[in-house]
Amino acid sequence: MLEKGKTTIVLFSGDYDKAMAAYIIANGAAAYDHEVTIFHTFWGLNALRKNEKIDVKKGFMEKMFGKMMPKGADKMGLSKMNFAGIGPKMIKNVMKKHNVMSLPNLIEMAQEQEVKLVACTMTMDLLGLQKEELLDDIDYAGVAAYLADAKDGHVNLFI
Repeated sequence: MLEKGKTTIVLFSGDYDKAMAAYIIANGAAAYDHEVTIFHTFWGLNALRKNEKIDVKKGFMEKMFGKMMPKGADKMGLSKMNFAGIGPKMIKNVMKKHNVMSLPNLIEMAQEQEVKLVACTMTMDLLGLQKEELLDDIDYAGVAAYLADAKDGHVNLFI
């Protein structure tokens, strides 16, 4: 019997284009019948944030992080040519013309393909993010859980 492939991705970056690359690779691997995990840590957690403001009790520093970080995948900036927010608008326009799926749509597709989306609990604690602020139907774990997935991985990426 052929062994099922396994792909793991650490999404550390909070850049729209890098998160798109992670999700394009994840969806491609899932289409090839790989078991796929995306471990979202530090700024990569922004891809899992809900778009709307969620009222949760936070301390001063946690509130500051919440205000400085983008709310949701569609609000993330570009790694290059961000130009105070103009760059993402330009790239999204070009993507639309070429029928390329947006990052929120790629995330939705990943969930439909049963890609395991994991939020790093240690980073959530550091940044003051709470489960209510993140997308529904995701997993929560620490680095040990990621390493357990990665040790059997055929493809392991850090983005």
